[in-house]
Amino acid sequence: MKQGARRATVVEAIQRKINSRALQPGEKLPSIRGFATTMQVSASTVVEAYDQLAADGTIYARRGSGFFVAPIIQPFAVSEVGPQLDRTVDPFWVSRQSLDANADTLKPGCGWLPADWMPHSQMRQALRKLARAEDALLSDYGSTQGALNLRRLLTRQFIDEGLDAGPDQVLLTPSGTQAIDLICRFLLRPGDTVLVDDPCYFNFQALLRAHQVNLIAVPFTQNGPDTILFEQALIQHKPSLYITNSALHNPTGATLSPQVAHKVLNLATAHDMVIIEDDIFATFEPTPSPRLVAMDGLERVIRVGSFSKTLSASVRCGYIAARPDWIEALVDLQVATNFGGPSPVATELIYSMLSSGGYRKHMEALRSRLDTSRAEVAVQLKALGIESWLMPRGGFYLWCSLPEGVDSADLARAALVGNMVLAPGNVFSVSQSMTHFMRFNSSQMVDPQVFGILEKAMDGLSSGASA
Repeated sequence: MKQGARRATVVEAIQRKINSRALQPGEKLPSIRGFATTMQVSASTVVEAYDQLAADGTIYARRGSGFFVAPIIQPFAVSEVGPQLDRTVDPFWVSRQSLDANADTLKPGCGWLPADWMPHSQMRQALRKLARAEDALLSDYGSTQGALNLRRLLTRQFIDEGLDAGPDQVLLTPSGTQAIDLICRFLLRPGDTVLVDDPCYFNFQALLRAHQVNLIAVPFTQNGPDTILFEQALIQHKPSLYITNSALHNPTGATLSPQVAHKVLNLATAHDMVIIEDDIFATFEPTPSPRLVAMDGLERVIRVGSFSKTLSASVRCGYIAARPDWIEALVDLQVATNFGGPSPVATELIYSMLSSGGYRKHMEALRSRLDTSRAEVAVQLKALGIESWLMPRGGFYLWCSLPEGVDSADLARAALVGNMVLAPGNVFSVSQSMTHFMRFNSSQMVDPQVFGILEKAMDGLSSGASA
Protein backbone atom coordinates (compact mmCIF):
# COMPACT_ATOMS: atom_id res chain seq x y z
CA MET A 1 0.00 0.00 0.00
CA LYS A 2 1.33 3.44 -0.95
CA GLN A 3 2.03 6.14 1.63
CA GLY A 4 -0.96 8.24 0.55
CA ALA A 5 -3.33 5.29 0.88
CA ARG A 6 -1.95 4.41 4.34
CA ARG A 7 -2.42 8.01 5.49
CA ALA A 8 -5.99 8.02 4.14
CA THR A 9 -6.72 4.81 6.08
CA VAL A 10 -5.55 6.41 9.32
CA VAL A 11 -7.58 9.58 8.63
CA GLU A 12 -10.72 7.51 7.98
CA ALA A 13 -10.18 5.50 11.16
CA ILE A 14 -10.03 8.66 13.28
CA GLN A 15 -13.02 10.19 11.49
CA ARG A 16 -15.06 7.03 12.18
CA LYS A 17 -14.20 7.23 15.87
CA ILE A 18 -15.27 10.88 16.00
CA ASN A 19 -18.48 10.38 13.98
CA SER A 20 -19.48 7.41 16.12
CA ARG A 21 -18.67 9.45 19.26
CA ALA A 22 -16.06 6.90 20.35
CA LEU A 23 -13.89 10.03 20.56
CA GLN A 24 -15.70 12.99 22.12
CA PRO A 25 -15.02 16.71 21.56
CA GLY A 26 -12.04 17.75 23.68
CA GLU A 27 -10.86 14.15 24.14
CA LYS A 28 -7.20 13.34 23.51
CA LEU A 29 -6.36 11.19 20.48
CA PRO A 30 -4.22 8.06 20.83
CA SER A 31 -0.49 8.74 20.94
CA ILE A 32 1.30 8.73 17.60
CA ARG A 33 3.43 5.73 18.47
CA GLY A 34 0.54 3.79 20.01
CA PHE A 35 -1.83 4.41 17.11
CA ALA A 36 0.91 3.55 14.62
CA THR A 37 1.18 0.15 16.31
CA THR A 38 -2.62 -0.29 16.28
CA MET A 39 -2.91 0.61 12.60
CA GLN A 40 0.27 -1.24 11.62
CA VAL A 41 1.76 1.80 9.93
CA SER A 42 4.80 3.97 10.55
CA ALA A 43 4.75 6.79 13.09
CA SER A 44 5.39 9.26 10.26
CA THR A 45 2.17 8.11 8.56
CA VAL A 46 0.18 8.86 11.72
CA VAL A 47 1.88 12.27 12.00
CA GLU A 48 0.83 13.09 8.41
CA ALA A 49 -2.73 11.89 9.09
CA TYR A 50 -3.01 13.97 12.28
CA ASP A 51 -1.62 17.01 10.46
CA GLN A 52 -4.24 16.57 7.72
CA LEU A 53 -7.06 16.32 10.29
CA ALA A 54 -5.70 19.38 12.08
CA ALA A 55 -5.71 21.30 8.78
CA ASP A 56 -9.36 20.25 8.29
CA GLY A 57 -10.26 21.62 11.72
CA THR A 58 -11.32 18.15 12.91
CA ILE A 59 -8.61 17.99 15.60
CA TYR A 60 -6.13 20.42 17.08
CA ALA A 61 -2.64 20.15 18.57
CA ARG A 62 -1.78 21.28 22.09
CA ARG A 63 1.93 21.93 22.48
CA GLY A 64 3.55 19.26 24.63
CA SER A 65 0.29 17.39 25.19
CA GLY A 66 -0.66 15.81 21.85
CA PHE A 67 -3.73 16.02 19.61
CA PHE A 68 -7.35 16.52 20.71
CA VAL A 69 -10.77 16.37 19.07
CA ALA A 70 -11.98 19.86 18.20
CA PRO A 71 -14.62 21.14 20.68
CA ILE A 72 -17.04 21.86 17.83
CA ILE A 73 -16.52 19.49 14.93
CA GLN A 74 -15.97 21.53 11.78
CA PRO A 75 -16.59 19.80 8.45
CA PHE A 76 -13.82 21.94 7.00
CA ALA A 77 -11.32 24.53 8.13
CA VAL A 78 -12.45 28.12 8.37
CA SER A 79 -10.00 30.68 7.03
CA GLU A 80 -9.95 34.16 5.58
CA VAL A 81 -11.39 34.70 2.13
CA GLY A 82 -8.99 35.59 -0.68
CA PRO A 83 -6.11 34.11 -2.68
CA GLN A 84 -3.39 32.90 -0.32
CA LEU A 85 -0.04 31.60 -1.45
CA ASP A 86 0.49 29.69 1.79
CA ARG A 87 -2.97 28.10 1.87
CA THR A 88 -3.10 24.30 2.12
CA VAL A 89 -3.64 22.77 -1.33
CA ASP A 90 -6.88 20.95 -0.53
CA PRO A 91 -10.32 20.52 -2.24
CA PHE A 92 -11.07 24.19 -1.54
CA TRP A 93 -7.82 25.50 -3.01
CA VAL A 94 -8.78 25.75 -6.68
CA SER A 95 -12.27 27.09 -5.92
CA ARG A 96 -11.00 29.81 -3.61
CA GLN A 97 -8.14 30.87 -5.89
CA SER A 98 -10.34 30.89 -9.01
CA LEU A 99 -13.42 32.59 -7.57
CA ASP A 100 -11.46 35.29 -5.76
CA ALA A 101 -8.97 35.95 -8.57
CA ASN A 102 -8.53 39.38 -10.12
CA ALA A 103 -9.85 40.06 -13.61
CA ASP A 104 -6.33 39.84 -15.07
CA THR A 105 -5.53 36.48 -13.45
CA LEU A 106 -5.06 33.58 -15.86
CA LYS A 107 -7.24 30.62 -14.86
CA PRO A 108 -6.36 27.33 -16.63
CA GLY A 109 -7.36 25.61 -13.39
CA CYS A 110 -10.91 26.94 -13.16
CA GLY A 111 -14.06 25.00 -14.11
CA TRP A 112 -15.89 27.34 -16.47
CA LEU A 113 -15.64 28.84 -19.93
CA PRO A 114 -14.29 32.33 -20.65
CA ALA A 115 -16.96 35.03 -20.59
CA ASP A 116 -16.56 35.78 -24.31
CA TRP A 117 -17.40 32.14 -25.15
CA MET A 118 -20.89 32.44 -23.63
CA PRO A 119 -24.13 33.37 -25.50
CA HIS A 120 -24.40 36.95 -24.29
CA SER A 121 -26.42 38.26 -27.25
CA GLN A 122 -29.08 35.60 -26.58
CA MET A 123 -29.04 36.44 -22.88
CA ARG A 124 -29.51 40.15 -23.52
CA GLN A 125 -32.41 39.36 -25.83
CA ALA A 126 -33.96 37.13 -23.15
CA LEU A 127 -33.44 39.85 -20.53
CA ARG A 128 -35.24 42.40 -22.69
CA LYS A 129 -38.15 39.98 -23.01
CA LEU A 130 -38.06 39.33 -19.26
CA ALA A 131 -38.29 43.06 -18.55
CA ARG A 132 -41.81 42.96 -20.02
CA ALA A 133 -42.92 40.07 -17.78
CA GLU A 134 -45.75 40.33 -15.27
CA ASP A 135 -44.93 41.98 -11.96
CA ALA A 136 -45.43 38.74 -10.03
CA LEU A 137 -42.62 36.97 -11.88
CA LEU A 138 -40.23 39.80 -11.03
CA SER A 139 -41.13 39.97 -7.35
CA ASP A 140 -42.58 36.70 -5.97
CA TYR A 141 -40.94 33.63 -4.46
CA GLY A 142 -40.44 30.62 -6.70
CA SER A 143 -42.91 27.73 -6.53
CA THR A 144 -41.86 24.75 -4.44
CA GLN A 145 -40.97 22.48 -7.38
CA GLY A 146 -39.84 25.19 -9.80
CA ALA A 147 -41.20 26.55 -13.07
CA LEU A 148 -43.36 24.01 -14.92
CA ASN A 149 -42.30 25.20 -18.39
CA LEU A 150 -38.62 24.51 -17.66
CA ARG A 151 -39.37 21.14 -16.06
CA ARG A 152 -41.39 20.14 -19.14
CA LEU A 153 -38.59 21.22 -21.43
CA LEU A 154 -36.08 19.13 -19.48
CA THR A 155 -38.23 16.01 -19.63
CA ARG A 156 -38.56 16.40 -23.41
CA GLN A 157 -34.76 16.46 -23.60
CA PHE A 158 -34.58 13.36 -21.38
CA ILE A 159 -36.64 11.41 -23.93
CA ASP A 160 -33.87 11.88 -26.51
CA GLU A 161 -31.53 10.07 -24.11
CA GLY A 162 -33.92 7.19 -23.49
CA LEU A 163 -35.21 8.44 -20.15
CA ASP A 164 -38.99 8.58 -19.81
CA ALA A 165 -39.91 10.92 -16.96
CA GLY A 166 -42.69 13.42 -16.31
CA PRO A 167 -42.39 16.98 -14.97
CA ASP A 168 -43.49 15.69 -11.55
CA GLN A 169 -40.19 13.78 -11.39
CA VAL A 170 -38.11 16.95 -11.76
CA LEU A 171 -37.28 19.41 -8.99
CA LEU A 172 -35.59 22.72 -9.83
CA THR A 173 -33.02 23.94 -7.30
CA PRO A 174 -31.05 27.17 -6.81
CA SER A 175 -27.89 25.50 -8.26
CA GLY A 176 -26.40 22.15 -9.19
CA THR A 177 -24.31 22.10 -6.02
CA GLN A 178 -27.40 22.77 -3.92
CA ALA A 179 -29.16 19.93 -5.74
CA ILE A 180 -26.48 17.53 -4.51
CA ASP A 181 -26.54 19.06 -1.04
CA LEU A 182 -30.31 18.59 -0.87
CA ILE A 183 -30.00 14.90 -1.82
CA CYS A 184 -27.27 14.43 0.78
CA ARG A 185 -29.49 15.99 3.44
CA PHE A 186 -32.25 13.59 2.40
CA LEU A 187 -30.25 10.37 2.14
CA LEU A 188 -27.23 10.67 4.44
CA ARG A 189 -26.50 10.83 8.14
CA PRO A 190 -23.15 11.57 9.84
CA GLY A 191 -21.00 8.45 9.81
CA ASP A 192 -22.52 7.00 6.62
CA THR A 193 -20.16 5.84 3.88
CA VAL A 194 -20.14 7.33 0.37
CA LEU A 195 -18.28 6.00 -2.64
CA VAL A 196 -16.49 8.42 -4.99
CA ASP A 197 -14.15 8.09 -7.95
CA ASP A 198 -10.42 8.56 -7.58
CA PRO A 199 -9.93 11.16 -8.96
CA CYS A 200 -13.27 12.96 -8.67
CA TYR A 201 -14.60 16.52 -8.75
CA PHE A 202 -13.01 18.23 -5.75
CA ASN A 203 -16.23 19.84 -4.54
CA PHE A 204 -17.85 16.40 -4.18
CA GLN A 205 -15.27 15.81 -1.45
CA ALA A 206 -15.79 19.20 0.17
CA LEU A 207 -19.57 18.88 0.18
CA LEU A 208 -19.58 15.31 1.46
CA ARG A 209 -17.14 16.14 4.26
CA ALA A 210 -19.50 18.95 5.28
CA HIS A 211 -22.09 16.19 5.82
CA GLN A 212 -19.58 14.34 8.04
CA VAL A 213 -19.62 11.09 6.08
CA ASN A 214 -16.81 8.65 5.40
CA LEU A 215 -15.40 8.76 1.86
CA ILE A 216 -14.20 5.64 0.08
CA ALA A 217 -12.49 6.13 -3.26
CA VAL A 218 -12.34 3.69 -6.19
CA PRO A 219 -9.73 4.17 -8.95
CA PHE A 220 -11.22 5.61 -12.13
CA THR A 221 -10.15 4.18 -15.49
CA GLN A 222 -10.64 5.46 -19.04
CA ASN A 223 -13.92 3.48 -19.18
CA GLY A 224 -15.28 4.31 -15.72
CA PRO A 225 -14.59 3.04 -12.20
CA ASP A 226 -12.48 -0.11 -11.80
CA THR A 227 -15.35 -2.59 -11.44
CA ILE A 228 -13.34 -5.20 -9.52
CA LEU A 229 -12.30 -2.67 -6.86
CA PHE A 230 -15.77 -1.12 -7.03
CA GLU A 231 -17.33 -4.44 -6.03
CA GLN A 232 -14.74 -4.99 -3.30
CA ALA A 233 -15.54 -1.55 -1.86
CA LEU A 234 -19.26 -2.36 -1.79
CA ILE A 235 -18.63 -5.63 0.03
CA GLN A 236 -16.12 -4.22 2.51
CA HIS A 237 -17.50 -0.75 3.26
CA LYS A 238 -21.23 -1.04 2.43
CA PRO A 239 -21.64 2.51 1.11
CA SER A 240 -25.15 3.90 0.88
CA LEU A 241 -24.36 6.29 -1.96
CA TYR A 242 -22.10 6.63 -5.02
CA ILE A 243 -21.63 9.98 -6.78
CA THR A 244 -20.05 10.32 -10.22
CA ASN A 245 -20.02 12.01 -13.63
CA SER A 246 -20.85 9.49 -16.37
CA ALA A 247 -20.45 11.89 -19.27
CA LEU A 248 -17.11 13.69 -19.63
CA HIS A 249 -15.97 12.83 -16.15
CA ASN A 250 -14.47 15.61 -14.05
CA PRO A 251 -11.45 15.83 -13.96
CA THR A 252 -10.41 13.11 -16.43
CA GLY A 253 -12.78 13.78 -19.34
CA ALA A 254 -13.40 10.03 -19.63
CA THR A 255 -16.70 8.52 -20.72
CA LEU A 256 -18.45 5.56 -19.11
CA SER A 257 -18.47 2.47 -21.34
CA PRO A 258 -21.68 0.42 -21.77
CA GLN A 259 -20.04 -2.63 -20.13
CA VAL A 260 -18.90 -0.70 -17.06
CA ALA A 261 -22.25 1.11 -16.82
CA HIS A 262 -24.16 -2.20 -16.71
CA LYS A 263 -21.75 -3.66 -14.16
CA VAL A 264 -21.96 -0.61 -11.88
CA LEU A 265 -25.74 -0.57 -12.02
CA ASN A 266 -26.03 -4.31 -11.32
CA LEU A 267 -23.69 -3.98 -8.34
CA ALA A 268 -25.62 -0.99 -6.99
CA THR A 269 -28.84 -2.98 -7.22
CA ALA A 270 -27.33 -6.04 -5.56
CA HIS A 271 -25.94 -3.97 -2.69
CA ASP A 272 -28.89 -1.57 -2.33
CA MET A 273 -26.86 1.55 -3.08
CA VAL A 274 -28.19 4.82 -4.50
CA ILE A 275 -26.29 6.62 -7.28
CA ILE A 276 -26.12 10.35 -7.96
CA GLU A 277 -25.24 10.91 -11.62
CA ASP A 278 -24.05 14.49 -12.09
CA ASP A 279 -24.76 15.24 -15.75
CA ILE A 280 -23.52 18.82 -15.90
CA PHE A 281 -21.18 18.21 -18.87
CA ALA A 282 -23.54 16.05 -20.95
CA THR A 283 -24.41 18.79 -23.44
CA PHE A 284 -20.77 19.01 -24.51
CA GLU A 285 -20.83 15.47 -25.91
CA PRO A 286 -21.15 15.15 -29.71
CA THR A 287 -23.56 12.24 -29.20
CA PRO A 288 -24.98 10.88 -25.91
CA SER A 289 -22.90 8.24 -24.15
CA PRO A 290 -24.35 5.55 -21.81
CA ARG A 291 -26.28 6.97 -18.87
CA LEU A 292 -26.88 5.09 -15.65
CA VAL A 293 -30.12 7.00 -15.14
CA ALA A 294 -31.50 5.92 -18.54
CA MET A 295 -30.63 2.28 -17.88
CA ASP A 296 -32.11 2.43 -14.40
CA GLY A 297 -35.25 4.46 -15.14
CA LEU A 298 -34.93 6.58 -11.96
CA GLU A 299 -35.32 3.64 -9.58
CA ARG A 300 -32.08 4.06 -7.63
CA VAL A 301 -30.19 6.53 -9.84
CA ILE A 302 -30.77 10.26 -9.31
CA ARG A 303 -29.80 12.72 -12.02
CA VAL A 304 -28.60 16.21 -11.20
CA GLY A 305 -27.54 18.97 -13.55
CA SER A 306 -27.38 22.71 -14.12
CA PHE A 307 -26.82 25.30 -16.82
CA SER A 308 -23.79 27.15 -15.45
CA LYS A 309 -21.32 25.59 -17.91
CA THR A 310 -23.28 26.28 -21.09
CA LEU A 311 -25.36 29.40 -20.40
CA SER A 312 -24.19 31.39 -17.39
CA ALA A 313 -22.69 30.81 -13.97
CA SER A 314 -24.24 34.11 -12.91
CA VAL A 315 -27.83 32.91 -13.49
CA ARG A 316 -27.93 29.93 -11.16
CA CYS A 317 -30.38 27.06 -11.44
CA GLY A 318 -29.99 23.32 -11.02
CA TYR A 319 -32.30 20.36 -11.17
CA ILE A 320 -32.92 16.90 -9.72
CA ALA A 321 -34.63 14.07 -11.62
CA ALA A 322 -35.70 11.21 -9.36
CA ARG A 323 -38.56 8.87 -8.54
CA PRO A 324 -41.79 10.65 -7.52
CA ASP A 325 -41.77 9.77 -3.81
CA TRP A 326 -38.21 11.05 -3.44
CA ILE A 327 -39.07 14.25 -5.30
CA GLU A 328 -42.01 14.77 -2.93
CA ALA A 329 -39.72 14.46 0.10
CA LEU A 330 -37.07 16.67 -1.50
CA VAL A 331 -39.67 19.38 -2.18
CA ASP A 332 -40.47 19.54 1.54
CA LEU A 333 -36.78 19.63 2.37
CA GLN A 334 -36.19 22.44 -0.11
CA VAL A 335 -39.04 24.44 1.42
CA ALA A 336 -37.45 23.95 4.85
CA THR A 337 -33.98 25.01 3.70
CA ASN A 338 -34.68 27.49 0.90
CA PHE A 339 -38.39 28.39 1.19
CA GLY A 340 -39.25 27.39 -2.34
CA GLY A 341 -37.45 26.69 -5.57
CA PRO A 342 -34.98 28.84 -7.52
CA SER A 343 -35.60 32.42 -8.56
CA PRO A 344 -38.46 32.71 -11.09
CA VAL A 345 -36.38 35.33 -12.89
CA ALA A 346 -33.52 32.84 -13.30
CA THR A 347 -35.74 29.96 -14.43
CA GLU A 348 -37.66 32.10 -16.93
CA LEU A 349 -34.41 33.45 -18.34
CA ILE A 350 -32.98 29.94 -18.72
CA TYR A 351 -36.19 28.63 -20.26
CA SER A 352 -36.23 31.46 -22.78
CA MET A 353 -32.66 30.72 -23.85
CA LEU A 354 -32.98 26.92 -23.96
CA SER A 355 -36.18 27.04 -25.99
CA SER A 356 -34.76 29.33 -28.67
CA GLY A 357 -33.14 28.08 -31.84
CA GLY A 358 -30.07 30.11 -30.96
CA TYR A 359 -29.14 27.76 -28.11
CA ARG A 360 -28.70 24.79 -30.45
CA LYS A 361 -26.48 26.86 -32.73
CA HIS A 362 -24.51 28.12 -29.74
CA MET A 363 -23.81 24.57 -28.55
CA GLU A 364 -22.82 23.35 -32.03
CA ALA A 365 -20.34 26.21 -32.38
CA LEU A 366 -19.11 25.70 -28.82
CA ARG A 367 -18.46 21.96 -29.31
CA SER A 368 -16.49 22.69 -32.48
CA ARG A 369 -14.47 25.42 -30.79
CA LEU A 370 -13.68 23.14 -27.85
CA ASP A 371 -12.57 20.31 -30.16
CA THR A 372 -10.02 22.69 -31.65
CA SER A 373 -8.84 24.11 -28.34
CA ARG A 374 -8.39 20.68 -26.72
CA ALA A 375 -6.27 19.44 -29.62
CA GLU A 376 -4.14 22.60 -29.79
CA VAL A 377 -3.57 22.80 -26.04
CA ALA A 378 -2.65 19.09 -25.86
CA VAL A 379 0.09 19.67 -28.47
CA GLN A 380 1.45 22.71 -26.64
CA LEU A 381 1.44 20.89 -23.31
CA LYS A 382 3.22 17.90 -24.83
CA ALA A 383 6.01 20.22 -25.97
CA LEU A 384 6.58 20.96 -22.27
CA GLY A 385 6.62 17.26 -21.38
CA ILE A 386 3.04 17.27 -20.09
CA GLU A 387 1.05 14.32 -21.49
CA SER A 388 -2.73 14.00 -21.80
CA TRP A 389 -4.10 10.91 -20.01
CA LEU A 390 -6.68 10.63 -22.81
CA MET A 391 -8.29 12.86 -25.42
CA PRO A 392 -11.89 13.45 -24.28
CA ARG A 393 -14.69 13.30 -26.83
CA GLY A 394 -15.98 16.67 -25.67
CA GLY A 395 -15.77 19.36 -23.01
CA PHE A 396 -12.86 21.52 -21.97
CA TYR A 397 -10.83 19.44 -19.50
CA LEU A 398 -7.50 17.72 -20.12
CA TRP A 399 -6.22 15.44 -17.34
CA CYS A 400 -2.45 15.36 -17.75
CA SER A 401 0.63 13.73 -16.25
CA LEU A 402 3.55 16.01 -15.46
CA PRO A 403 7.22 15.28 -16.15
CA GLU A 404 8.90 12.99 -13.66
CA GLY A 405 9.82 14.73 -10.45
CA VAL A 406 7.37 17.63 -10.84
CA ASP A 407 4.84 17.85 -8.00
CA SER A 408 1.57 19.40 -9.19
CA ALA A 409 0.91 21.24 -5.90
CA ASP A 410 4.38 22.82 -6.02
CA LEU A 411 3.79 23.76 -9.66
CA ALA A 412 0.41 25.32 -8.80
CA ARG A 413 1.98 27.41 -6.04
CA ALA A 414 4.77 28.54 -8.36
CA ALA A 415 2.26 29.46 -11.09
CA LEU A 416 0.20 31.47 -8.60
CA VAL A 417 3.21 33.71 -8.03
CA GLY A 418 2.97 34.42 -11.76
CA ASN A 419 -0.75 35.29 -11.37
CA MET A 420 -2.06 32.03 -12.82
CA VAL A 421 -4.38 29.49 -11.14
CA LEU A 422 -3.82 25.78 -11.80
CA ALA A 423 -5.70 22.68 -10.58
CA PRO A 424 -3.23 20.20 -9.02
CA GLY A 425 -4.06 16.50 -9.07
CA ASN A 426 -4.35 15.78 -5.37
CA VAL A 427 -7.25 18.21 -4.86
CA PHE A 428 -9.26 15.65 -6.87
CA SER A 429 -7.94 12.60 -5.02
CA VAL A 430 -9.24 11.17 -1.75
CA SER A 431 -6.25 8.80 -1.67
CA GLN A 432 -3.84 11.67 -2.37
CA SER A 433 -2.24 9.57 -5.12
CA MET A 434 -2.42 12.10 -7.98
CA THR A 435 0.67 14.14 -7.14
CA HIS A 436 1.96 14.09 -10.72
CA PHE A 437 -1.34 14.95 -12.42
CA MET A 438 -2.87 18.31 -13.30
CA ARG A 439 -6.29 19.26 -14.70
CA PHE A 440 -6.15 21.89 -17.45
CA ASN A 441 -9.11 23.87 -18.83
CA SER A 442 -8.27 24.19 -22.53
CA SER A 443 -10.75 27.04 -23.07
CA GLN A 444 -8.84 29.18 -20.57
CA MET A 445 -5.47 28.65 -22.30
CA VAL A 446 -5.85 30.84 -25.40
CA ASP A 447 -3.53 33.50 -23.97
CA PRO A 448 0.09 32.54 -24.91
CA GLN A 449 1.24 33.84 -21.51
CA VAL A 450 -0.19 30.66 -20.00
CA PHE A 451 2.50 28.47 -21.48
CA GLY A 452 5.26 30.97 -20.71
CA ILE A 453 4.30 31.09 -17.03
CA LEU A 454 3.91 27.31 -16.96
CA GLU A 455 7.35 26.75 -18.47
CA LYS A 456 8.97 29.28 -16.14
CA ALA A 457 7.35 27.67 -13.10
CA MET A 458 8.50 24.20 -14.16
CA ASP A 459 12.04 25.46 -14.81
CA GLY A 460 12.06 27.07 -11.38
CA LEU A 461 11.07 23.80 -9.71
CA SER A 462 13.68 21.86 -11.68
CA SER A 463 16.50 24.27 -10.82
CA GLY A 464 15.42 24.28 -7.18
CA ALA A 465 15.48 20.48 -7.07
CA SER A 466 18.92 20.28 -8.68
CA ALA A 467 20.27 22.89 -6.27
